Amino acid sequence: MSRTLANAPILILNGPNLNLLGQRQPEIYGKDTLADVAALCGEAAAAHGGTVDFRQSNHEGELVDWIHEARLGHCGIVINPAAYSHTSVALLDALNTCDGMPVVEVHISNIHRRESFRHHSYVSLRADGVIAGCGVQGYVFGVERVATLLGAAHTEA
Repeated sequence: MSRTLANAPILILNGPNLNLLGQRQPEIYGKDTLADVAALCGEAAAAHGGTVDFRQSNHEGELVDWIHEARLGHCGIVINPAAYSHTSVALLDALNTCDGMPVVEVHISNIHRRESFRHHSYVSLRADGVIAGCGVQGYVFGVERVATLLGAAHTEA
């Protein structure tokens, strides 16, 4: 059976320190919490007849395991790898196993206006789209992009 937004959730993955969203450096990342972001993503997916599976981990291996799991039960991935963007070949390799599955990378801040080491992302080498600098609204754009890549029709709530 083909996985679509109607029959499989979008996996939303969040990397290290995002559990502190709303508390950590609000001048960069804003005041919305990760729970607020989860609600936004759920609403965005529901507008396309879908759902999300929203997760966060500070552990690279757990993120890799979840990506492997996504191959079997999810229709796409929206990932904010956070600091692992710039260091993790393991995340890239895991994402490369998700043949035919849309992957969208999200960054709350504009990584290109920050320290030079943040300008490169290994995850971008696999991502079908990269959204940066749009605040938590970038997650909504990520869900929208996955829905578009899957060919889901927008339905009004």
